[in-house]
Amino acid sequence: MAHIVVMGAGIGGMPAAYELREALGKAHKVTVINTVDYFQFVPSNPWVAVGWRSRDEVIFGIKPYLERKGIDFIAKAVTRIEPESNTLTLQDGAKVSYDYLVITTGPKLSFDEVPGAGPHGGFTQSICTIDHAEKCYADYEKLVANPGPVIIGAMPGASCFGPAYEYTMVLDTALRKKKIRNQVPITYVTSEPYIGHLGLDGVGDSKSIMESAFRSHDVRWITNAKTTKVEDGKMFVDELDMQGNLVKQHELPFKHSMMLPAFKGVDAVAAVEGLCNPRGFVIVDQNQRSPKYKNIYSAGVCIAIPPVGPTPVACGVPKTGYMIESMVTAIVHNIEEELAGKQPTHRGTWQAICLADFGNTGAAFVAIPQIPPRNVNWFGEGKWVHLAKIAFEKYFIRKMKKGNSEPIYEKYMMKLIGMERLLHPERKD
Repeated sequence: MAHIVVMGAGIGGMPAAYELREALGKAHKVTVINTVDYFQFVPSNPWVAVGWRSRDEVIFGIKPYLERKGIDFIAKAVTRIEPESNTLTLQDGAKVSYDYLVITTGPKLSFDEVPGAGPHGGFTQSICTIDHAEKCYADYEKLVANPGPVIIGAMPGASCFGPAYEYTMVLDTALRKKKIRNQVPITYVTSEPYIGHLGLDGVGDSKSIMESAFRSHDVRWITNAKTTKVEDGKMFVDELDMQGNLVKQHELPFKHSMMLPAFKGVDAVAAVEGLCNPRGFVIVDQNQRSPKYKNIYSAGVCIAIPPVGPTPVACGVPKTGYMIESMVTAIVHNIEEELAGKQPTHRGTWQAICLADFGNTGAAFVAIPQIPPRNVNWFGEGKWVHLAKIAFEKYFIRKMKKGNSEPIYEKYMMKLIGMERLLHPERKD
């Protein structure tokens, strides 16, 4: 009997555990280890941050749902990985051995790279976790009581831009509903070289569509923005040109600010020699496997992906939901092959479909594959996206509770629009 440990229980880890159990049957043991005892649907955090969702609507306890499928669960942080002995050390000193390790931890939020940033001891808010989103909502309520300038965006080195756009537009809608939008100037400050870049060098008409959306909603922006420090009520930003030269130094006042941080790998993962790049992201081959440690696989935000091209201010590449699920499915098939004495052959398609809610409308993109050049490159907007995002939230949470990572109707619906999780063996794209 092999023991497969999944480290992390987010949008990658939960599906990984369910798929492993289904693929491997009862002959092998599957254990999930997560820092907290609940699953959080992170895409709902912009709604939590303006009071449109409560905590209880977007989280649920993990243990009963995994155990119902015969999957063990440990709600403790991993403090050390020892790949030579295939052992994990937990925060209480307990040891867990593994035959295969699947790392799906998500990122470490690197607020400390910009002095004064972050919700813990800093002056900016975040929507990266449910705890941060709740803290952001408390700050939003202060803004409503005492309106003034708002700054939203992404710090240098950030790789997750979609939620910043989403929060900008959701906040705009929330303030309009309260009839105080005219008292709240909004500035979008981002490391991206242009609006709609998204860390992907754009998708379809994302530049023109997002610029138009910002103009029609009175959102100003600063791109190629290198935020250097934050003080109470003031943000210091160096604006660069496309050659990286300083154009202007801004001192921007704010009453409320939500800035997405740069990501790094979590400490226990980053500390393993030869596993990660200098930022602590896991290096994987085309089969999602560590080149150095052959029984370690990784998927999601915690893996290393090079940027799509040089930018004046550092921009990382986002890892979106369907892209992550395609990595996970490849991992499960590869571990199944290895347990049968074969070499891993499966590769995820890394295709992306993204829904961003704007309050009463929204924007969506399809990128096949996510990293350019692409076979499909489409960006669109409309009321339908708002409705689709609401439906997807309910659907995904239900899917994680039911324990079915890819229901048959989802599989065929995605195929109809050209989305598949695995590359066909004869294809090289």
